[in-house]
Amino acid sequence: MTRAEPGPPGAPVEGRDGHAVVRHLGADDRSSTRVRIVDGALRCLARQGIAKTTVDDIARAAGLSRATVYRTFPLGKEGILAAVVETEVARLFSALAVAMGEAGDLEDLLVTGMVESARRLSSHEALRYLLLHEPGTVLPYLTFSRLDRVLLAAGDLAAPFFGRWLEPEQASRASEWAVRIVMAYCANPAPGRDLTDPRDTRALVRTFVLPGILALRVESERSTSMSTRSISQPTQAPKGAPS
Repeated sequence: MTRAEPGPPGAPVEGRDGHAVVRHLGADDRSSTRVRIVDGALRCLARQGIAKTTVDDIARAAGLSRATVYRTFPLGKEGILAAVVETEVARLFSALAVAMGEAGDLEDLLVTGMVESARRLSSHEALRYLLLHEPGTVLPYLTFSRLDRVLLAAGDLAAPFFGRWLEPEQASRASEWAVRIVMAYCANPAPGRDLTDPRDTRALVRTFVLPGILALRVESERSTSMSTRSISQPTQAPKGAPS
């Protein structure tokens, strides 16, 4: 498979199984025209949602001319909205990478990743407005094939961090569990459970998440041990067979 040439910051490039992988934003990208437009669009979405937002609104919010916006995004509003999603995912992943890289053990990794994700998603003004007023624009990304792509992208990010303590298959499954929990919480917060609170999240992780992950590791070690014994044991010749 040939990897796609890198595009603008936040643009997807072809990754595993042909799915899009979002490149992270660099420090120099923050003042670019593209990011100014994306940030202007985010302000509009947080104030009035998708349906009422026009390209002119976005241009005014970004402090740019309408012509400049169309030169940057020839597809207009559709292209801008796609860039908003890509850029915000890249920003989230970049922040998570920093936070998770400082974890000292598997429990801290889970707690840190889930808390950081929950805090950023729950405080995201544009996302909060859309979930409240235009849920149909967000919920399709949380179901069926689109959810699979979200989980794949999140797993690609998180699995290397889990890989410090888990085998590759275990790391992928553990990261998927954590992502599913955070997404379920953000879509429908549970009374008495606040994933933005490290204490609540640590209790959740210790009670429900870590036991399942550790069971995966024990199962893998048992399977490996049985395979090793099977290989190391000499084959017994049938009784009466010539030696």
